[in-house]
Amino acid sequence: MLINLTELFAREGKRKEYTPELECRQFQIPGSLCQVEDQKPVTLYIQNMGDRKLELKGEAKFSLLIPCDRCLKSVKYPFHLVFERELDLNLTAEERIAALEEQPYLQGYNLDVDQLVRDELLLNLPMKVLCAEDCKGICNRCGANLNYETCGCDRSSPDPRMSVIQDIFNQFKEV
Repeated sequence: MLINLTELFAREGKRKEYTPELECRQFQIPGSLCQVEDQKPVTLYIQNMGDRKLELKGEAKFSLLIPCDRCLKSVKYPFHLVFERELDLNLTAEERIAALEEQPYLQGYNLDVDQLVRDELLLNLPMKVLCAEDCKGICNRCGANLNYETCGCDRSSPDPRMSVIQDIFNQFKEV
């Protein structure tokens, strides 16, 4: 959803609250496309600080269905994102890039709420998502989910330091 910020420039100190719904029903995170569930409206407070500068405070609450890193089962992961930004509309795109403050959620005088939440989400993603602490994952040979079934695959892995000697034995194996 786009919010037009021009109405805040009428006078310095003007403050407005917005509660837009997220239009995104799924987010692309590294490795997968995740469905959004249990979302509540995003709460934004934007205040004119004068000289075309705005202070933005907000929060977003929702859950994502993220695949488990071991077995790929969908896990409902809750997010409560709280963010605070200062928007300086005097800066050009090149000046923002030079200052390492790119703001892809700001397009002219419009604020893209979905892009803002996506940026915050990427900063707050967990390193690893597991369906359970003792998740066994999937077999790397046959693909069986080891949480629900066992497979007969040979899981012994030879010592990699001995691989050269093993290759020599395999070359000179007598039939």
